Amino acid sequence: MGFHEFDARKPIIGAVNGYCLGGGFEIALSCDLLIASETASFGLPEITLGFFPLAGAPVKLPRGVPRVVANDMLFTGERIDAKKAYEFGLVSRVVPADDLLATAEAMAQKIASYAPLAVRSLLELVKRQGNMPEGEALRLASTMRWAIGQSADAKEGPRAFVEKRPAVFKGE
Repeated sequence: MGFHEFDARKPIIGAVNGYCLGGGFEIALSCDLLIASETASFGLPEITLGFFPLAGAPVKLPRGVPRVVANDMLFTGERIDAKKAYEFGLVSRVVPADDLLATAEAMAQKIASYAPLAVRSLLELVKRQGNMPEGEALRLASTMRWAIGQSADAKEGPRAFVEKRPAVFKGE
């Protein structure tokens, strides 16, 4: 099983500092959330070496950014900087290099503090609905939301809110 086939039960957060090229960029494309330092740059230079990326970029990149942007990166092998990566939606945040790991860790801690069943189900929904017709995706979302709504954690969240205390989620 390759990295692009890995089925995590929690969102994978990537933090990119410096060069993110070739296979490293393809691994980054497999992350659910991606943060970059201001000094990061992204590219797929394989075409300049006589071959093309094989770890998912020719499939994942055109699904994540406008087709012409993906084609530009794939066919020219040119790099883009963190600012362009943000503009194209490849990364969700660009931060100073000194803040990169702290930002990624804070994001991970925040997500980890939420109800595990809800996080896992949302991740599954986000991944599964990609090419579904909108109506089918909405039905799947509704079914999953109903199922999660039956969990103890879904009752704990609103109760904690009303009681003005932090929720204690148990994954139940």
